[in-house]
Amino acid sequence: MAVSLPILGAHMSMAGGFHRAIERGNDLGCQCVQIFVKNNNQWRAAALTDAEVDRFQAAVRRYDLRHLLAHSSYLINLASPDRTLWQKSLDALIVELHRAERLGIPYVVLHPGAHTTGSLQAGLRRVVRALDEIHRQTRGLRVICLLENTAGQGTSLGWQFEQLATMLDGVRDPERLGVCFDTCHAFAAGYQLASEAEYDQTIGQFQRLVGLRRIKAIHLNDSKRECGSRVDRHEHIGRGLVGIGAFRQLLNDSRLRRVPMYLETPKGDDPRSGRPWDMVNLRRLRRLVA
Repeated sequence: MAVSLPILGAHMSMAGGFHRAIERGNDLGCQCVQIFVKNNNQWRAAALTDAEVDRFQAAVRRYDLRHLLAHSSYLINLASPDRTLWQKSLDALIVELHRAERLGIPYVVLHPGAHTTGSLQAGLRRVVRALDEIHRQTRGLRVICLLENTAGQGTSLGWQFEQLATMLDGVRDPERLGVCFDTCHAFAAGYQLASEAEYDQTIGQFQRLVGLRRIKAIHLNDSKRECGSRVDRHEHIGRGLVGIGAFRQLLNDSRLRRVPMYLETPKGDDPRSGRPWDMVNLRRLRRLVA
């Protein structure tokens, strides 16, 4: 019986047009691609044109890159106690969901937000309330939000699996949510993954609290900082502190074999080989597959 291989890719720049992200991904050997559907550091975006959508979808068909993922703006904070920012974040995410739907992207990854001057519990309630309202206003769309586990920097929510479970179980339409699991963030939050025992303990805990079936995407990132640091600093695969064993475990876990996995490691070229870092990291990952 043929064994399916992991679906591996990376986040790609949309500079020059959305279709260029697909072309770049194909050139680097990606089987899946993550993009922003607008400038991630600005609230507003020009309306999508029919020509942009057509070029993007034509590139997807040409290179057969079926596993598409969008990452929402870093400005969005659904946990904010500031009513103006909370509403602005809610509205912005609705726009991004519509843009993803039009481009044919099935999932939008979301950092839940930070409770800042409010309490943790109040922040969790605000996230749930925002997601319920977003679901109400986007009824009929096929696109689904994926809550990403975070490193826990500052007052960011979602760094503990219990917090993810509270948000997922608290909404009225839980089937319209999923999870994007980030290795760097999990490690920074205090979850070890490198050895078989550590991996089994962490993934077992996630399974009990959240459920592996909810993982629709995985971010493969090593970490510059130590376990439990709660500092989000991505590093190239095998050059950080997560441990190469963590990536070997994930890539060979049959339960996650059909979940697309995306690099978010630093861009540029490897000075030793002269090759783009994304290509180097993808090759390193593929060598870990049993």
